Amino acid sequence: MWLYQKKLEYPVRIKCTNPRLAKFIVSQYGGPDGELAASLRYLSQRFGMPDQKSKAILNDIGTEELAHLEMVGSIVHQLTDGVPVEELEKAGLGAYYTDHGVDVYPASAAGVPFTAAYIACKGDPVANLQEDLAAEQKARATYEKLINLCADDPDVVDPLRFLREREVVHFQRFGEALNGVQEKLADKKFYKNFN
Repeated sequence: MWLYQKKLEYPVRIKCTNPRLAKFIVSQYGGPDGELAASLRYLSQRFGMPDQKSKAILNDIGTEELAHLEMVGSIVHQLTDGVPVEELEKAGLGAYYTDHGVDVYPASAAGVPFTAAYIACKGDPVANLQEDLAAEQKARATYEKLINLCADDPDVVDPLRFLREREVVHFQRFGEALNGVQEKLADKKFYKNFN
């Protein structure tokens, strides 16, 4: 079912650790507008789509979001790899380290653990796709804020820019899906009288 190449969708090669940045970036791993929530949302919503094209779009984007989750996890890991406990604590990651060690744990930048409440599934294809459009815009906005926070580290900014641009593409694809779903739902049904 899957062809997995053991490489990231886009390379992450961070040379300098920076736990302060990791504390912010982890939000795109498990925060309300992060990659985990997006992936689970799209992969769950696809079942209720009325046509194969919209199902395929949700499946493709949901799967790509898992690749983005892997990238964000790699960024957080590389920013904290080998950092002494004292530096983690100084960067505000003492509680995180206490509960999770050096694992990358799905939480927001504020330390709120991932919750399924982030996954919006309404059972209405138009409402779901409207939510998906908004989700992609919120993720894009978060990546822009992270890029501003990381402006002095091009090794971090580069993959964040890639991820931000993918959010723009996903937004466009969801717009296509919404148009197709609305057209399908607006089609009049004609019944032939065989009497």
